[in-house]
Amino acid sequence: MELHSKILGEGKPFLILHGFLGMSDNWKTLGKQFADAGYKVHLIDQRNHGKSPHTDDFNYNLLAEDIVEYCKTKNLKDIILMGHSMGGKTAMLTAVLHPELVRKLIVVDIAPKYYAPHHQDILAGLTALDEAKLASRGEAEDFLKKFVPDTGTRLFLLKNLYWKTKEKLALKLNLNSLKDNIEDIGAALPAQYVYDKPTLFIKGEKSGYIKEEDWAGIKDQFSKAEMVSIPGAGHWVHAEKRKEFFNAVKDFV
Repeated sequence: MELHSKILGEGKPFLILHGFLGMSDNWKTLGKQFADAGYKVHLIDQRNHGKSPHTDDFNYNLLAEDIVEYCKTKNLKDIILMGHSMGGKTAMLTAVLHPELVRKLIVVDIAPKYYAPHHQDILAGLTALDEAKLASRGEAEDFLKKFVPDTGTRLFLLKNLYWKTKEKLALKLNLNSLKDNIEDIGAALPAQYVYDKPTLFIKGEKSGYIKEEDWAGIKDQFSKAEMVSIPGAGHWVHAEKRKEFFNAVKDFV
């Protein structure tokens, strides 16, 4: 599968993976900063997201295989791999299965544990939005407000809209596949998998995705893991506290 990506800068390869319902565009400002700092940044759309191909099948084994195939196609070795949320799960699995490929790993606000499905309201809202006949982005935002009251989350989701025709707005996401495979989004990294190269876990201080009691399990699977907590940040730590996030990653890489 040929994943869509945006490539910025020159230098050591640095791959960035977005979270569930996101896309590479979510990372373009930080991607440019890392490119300016001397890295060749690959902002990747994972399958069923952004401009990458749609498939009925969707799980972390496939997502990790996609990254390995992408690296082969682009002749990338010794990469730095960073992923947020779902992208962090993809990054972890890629690193444990192919440690020879990944030089350093950065996992943003997600642990290797199981997470129960918790995006039902958002998926219901996006499904209703996809079926509605809306003439403008403003109408779409008003419509989605009923399902997603948080403004930041709503604007993040609305980035998926595009003009399919001159009259019709549509979503870039493969919603049907994502809904059918929702249980797989929260899947745990199998306990027998380990990675013994430098790893940075970054959490938002206000986020509940990584708890204190998760740290022992993280260290069992990632023996060289470090943890940075960004004060005042929630789950979208990279968007909410961009400067602090950039500095934490830059110090690590």
